[in-house]
Amino acid sequence: MPDAFTLSVPDMSCGHCRASIDAALTPLGAKASFDMEQRRVTVAGAVQPDAAIAALDAIGFPAETLPA
Repeated sequence: MPDAFTLSVPDMSCGHCRASIDAALTPLGAKASFDMEQRRVTVAGAVQPDAAIAALDAIGFPAETLPA
């Protein structure tokens, strides 16, 4: 299980987006840190990338894992 991974979230553009993404990841046991300018979310915690991507997709924010 990875310690942290970074997702590209191209549709993330504002504070509301950030709050929605954080709310989707928190129940998975993830802690998110945001780079709004680059539209990236670094996810840490006991969550697999596929689960995080599915959670974001479910709320309308398609994401993909960036290479380490």
